[in-house]
Amino acid sequence: MRVLVAGATGVIGQQLVPQLAASGHDVVGLSRERGTDLLDRQAVRRAVRTAEPDAIVHMATAIPAQINPKTMARDFALTNRLRTEGTRNLIDAAAHAGVKRLITQGLAYAYEPGKGLADEDAPLWVHPPAQFAPVLAAVVELEQLTREVNGLVLRFGQLYGPGSAFSPAGAYTEQVRAGKLPIAGNGESVLSFTHAADAASAIVAALDSDIAGVLNIVDDTPVRIRDWLPAFAAMLRAPAPRHLPAAIVRLAVGGWGAAFMTKLRGASNARGKTKLNWRPLFASWTEGFTAEHGHGEASSSSPTSI
Repeated sequence: MRVLVAGATGVIGQQLVPQLAASGHDVVGLSRERGTDLLDRQAVRRAVRTAEPDAIVHMATAIPAQINPKTMARDFALTNRLRTEGTRNLIDAAAHAGVKRLITQGLAYAYEPGKGLADEDAPLWVHPPAQFAPVLAAVVELEQLTREVNGLVLRFGQLYGPGSAFSPAGAYTEQVRAGKLPIAGNGESVLSFTHAADAASAIVAALDSDIAGVLNIVDDTPVRIRDWLPAFAAMLRAPAPRHLPAAIVRLAVGGWGAAFMTKLRGASNARGKTKLNWRPLFASWTEGFTAEHGHGEASSSSPTSI
């Protein structure tokens, strides 16, 4: 199969391209670095027409290296456009070139807060914090556009791996290493992680199917942030995180920053595993983080999982 990958140089793209090639697919990369602007409809049409792909995979984002939750709406403006205008342009180009298969990237941590792990039938956040609202609106539009052409949305969790915010030089890692990321309130947020290599392997599996709709692609071990953060700090040999009232954290980092620490709902991967016959290489975040960050105290005893 000939596969056009939008976002081929991103965190997922760098894992996906070699996996596609190893699986026998012919890969064409599409990215700003390679001279194609996803927001230029005519340029996208030309690129798709030239590539003549059998399938299009849309993983393009423009997420800044340093993430400030207070300015998330502004900092994600280009990513929001890539998820809306960029998706429309890819769909337009696919229609003109006769491409039938589209796979796009959603979010498995954008579900309405609630009890238990969210499956794909659970609603996305109805009234999200203001800073996150434009991000979620763009994802909702991306999902709707994908469904309209019988495509497949893969909802990834907290994405980690080389080049991510959780990598050794990533923004979250730097904050944890410096003791700047506290546990807010009771630390009730449940994190479902996805290693970029597992995101890529799920895409490869999806290309061999005609499944449409939405699937969660996360690991098997969701974890509360109050358990993950101290374990990660120990792995980095960093200071133990402070405990702060949620109201104080909200004043410091805004509504989305506080919600990230106190309200996120984990996601179930049961449907994705069954539908795609897929299993994560890193069943637990502890395995993936240890592989990337080296062995620390957290490698010998895992924190309590959900």
